Amino acid sequence: MLIYTDIVSGDEIVADTFNLVPNKEFDILWECDCRKYLKRANEDFQLEGANPSAEDGEDEGGEGEATMVHDIEDQFRLVWLKAEDGAKPSKESYKTHIKSYLKKLHKNATPGFANVKDKTPADAEKEWKTKAAGAMKKILANWDNYDVLMGQSMDGDAMHVLIDFREDGVTPYATVWADGLKEMKV
Repeated sequence: MLIYTDIVSGDEIVADTFNLVPNKEFDILWECDCRKYLKRANEDFQLEGANPSAEDGEDEGGEGEATMVHDIEDQFRLVWLKAEDGAKPSKESYKTHIKSYLKKLHKNATPGFANVKDKTPADAEKEWKTKAAGAMKKILANWDNYDVLMGQSMDGDAMHVLIDFREDGVTPYATVWADGLKEMKV
């Protein structure tokens, strides 16, 4: 199995079990379908023979509050990115972040420009910059549809995982930057 970690934070972002495929328009972005399911939070359990009231605990019982989560969110401990008011970051805030993040990706991708067949390193670099600019423009145009998550370390300089829904309106999918991932075999 392959797990992909963020090159900036080292957080696990996705695994090959999610069937990552290049975006149809911009292969610099990868997409994978997700599932939403019900997860019970704060499931209470009691050890046999324990007496919560004798241990200053409350005997609440119950199964805890249930919430809907994406499987990618749960499996890789991704965290919802929200501003202080509880809303997702503004488009301008993301634009600032992504410009800085793309500089890091460019630095990571630069050694690969020399290995591109049938292209000079300068042509390959120009093509990468064109794809990155187009992908960024596509994301910003669709910004209102995305849910924004980040790795468990909550490193503000790291990759943001974007969740949207397919044309059917039911199937969620995640979008990640391919050059922002490092492959790790487990």
